[in-house]
Amino acid sequence: MRAITLAAVLVSALVLGQSCNFRKASPMEEPAEKKDTVYPLGFCTDSFYCAHGAVKNGEVFATMLRRLGMDQGGAMELAAAGDSVFDMRKLRSGNAIHAYYTCGPDTLGELKYLIYDNNRVDMTIFRCTEPYGVWTASRQVDTLRRFADVTIHSSLWNDMKAADAPVQLILDLSDIYAWTVDFFGLQDGDRFRVIYDERVCEGEIIDISAIHYSLFSRGEKDIPAIRLDTGDGGNLYWAPDGESLRKAFLKAPLQFKRISSGFSYHRKHPVHGTVRPHTAVDYAAPTGTPVMSIGDGTVISKGWAGGGGNTVKIRHNSVYTTSYMHLSKYASGLKVGQRVSQGQVIGYVGMTGTATGPHLDFRVWKNGTPINPLTMESPAADPISPEYLPRLDSLGKAFASVVDSLSAPGKPVDQENNQNTQI
Repeated sequence: MRAITLAAVLVSALVLGQSCNFRKASPMEEPAEKKDTVYPLGFCTDSFYCAHGAVKNGEVFATMLRRLGMDQGGAMELAAAGDSVFDMRKLRSGNAIHAYYTCGPDTLGELKYLIYDNNRVDMTIFRCTEPYGVWTASRQVDTLRRFADVTIHSSLWNDMKAADAPVQLILDLSDIYAWTVDFFGLQDGDRFRVIYDERVCEGEIIDISAIHYSLFSRGEKDIPAIRLDTGDGGNLYWAPDGESLRKAFLKAPLQFKRISSGFSYHRKHPVHGTVRPHTAVDYAAPTGTPVMSIGDGTVISKGWAGGGGNTVKIRHNSVYTTSYMHLSKYASGLKVGQRVSQGQVIGYVGMTGTATGPHLDFRVWKNGTPINPLTMESPAADPISPEYLPRLDSLGKAFASVVDSLSAPGKPVDQENNQNTQI
C-alpha cells in the first residue's frame, strides 16, 4: 500500500487588493467616493441581479455591450472612458463576464455594471451608466504552505495526482533537479518530499510560488535541495554543504518526456533494418516541443544533416560538444557563431530526415569521442558564498526536521512545527 501524504505545513495570507485599485478614466467622480461603494468591486453588489456568462468567439467590446443591453452610443462612450484603463482590443473569447442589472431574472432591467475577468485574479469593472467609469480590482489570493510526500510506483504524473498534489510540482521539481536527477529514469520506490507555497484564489490553485525544500530519495541515497536566494540572480537551490545543485550541463535537453531509444553500438535501425551504432539518446516528444542547449556554448553548425534532418551542433568548451537532430525548426534568430546559454531554446522537436516519428536525437562528444548522455558526469557550478553558509545550515536543518516529522506514520501536523519553519 503506497504511503502518500499531503498536509498543510504553514498557512500565511497574501491579500491582493486590500483596498480597491481604482483608476480614474476621465474627469469624473472617483468610484471610491460614492456612498454605495463596497470592497472590492466599488459598488454594492447586493443591490443588483447578476447574470454570468463569457465573451463569445469573435466578439468585440462594443458588440458584447450591445448584446448585454447597452445602446451603441453608450457602448462607445464607455469604451472611450476606459481607454486608459483597459485595452478593448485585448478582449479574449471565453473569459468570464458578470453583468449586474437593476432587476431580474425575468426582466433584466438596465445594465448598471459589468465585470470582465482578465484572469483568475484580476478584474476590470465597467460602470455602464452615466457618469461612465472603468477601474480594476483583484480577488483575494492566499498563500498556503504545503507538504507533499510522493512515492513513485507508476509515473511521476500519476503518482503526483494520486497524492492530490498539483502537477505543476513536476515541472518545478524537474527544474530544481535538472542537473542531478534523471527524470526519464525514475524508478519504482523513488520518493519526493516537498515543502512549497501554493497560491489559492477562491479555492482554486493559481500557481506554485516557491519550493522551499525538497528531498529526493532513491534507496539509501538522499538529495536535498534548499532554497536560498543570495541575490546574485543565479542559482537558488543548494545542497546542505553549500554545493550548487546547478551543474555545467542539464540532465536532458527538453522537458520531462519519454526515452524511445538509448545509447548503443549495436542497434537495429528502425527504418533501414540494419544493425549500426546509435551513439545518441532519442527522446520521444510531440512536434514543436522546445529543445534546449544543455549548457553554455557556441553554435558551430546549423543546417541539414542528411538522415539527421535539421541539426544544431554546439561546442561547450574544449572537451564537450553536443548535437540536436530531427528538429522541425530552429529557434528564431539562431545562427552559427552565436553564444547560447544553458537552458536556452535552440529549436523544436520534429521528424525531419530519417525518422519514424517525432523525436529528438541527442548526442554528446567528449574530446571527440561519443559518450552516453545519460551517464556523463557534470561538474557543479560555483558553491554558495561562505557568508551564507550559516543561514543555509539553519534552513536545511529546520526543513529537514519538519519533513522527518511529517513523514512519520500517524504524525499530525502541529502549530509548533509550523512556527519552527516559518521564514
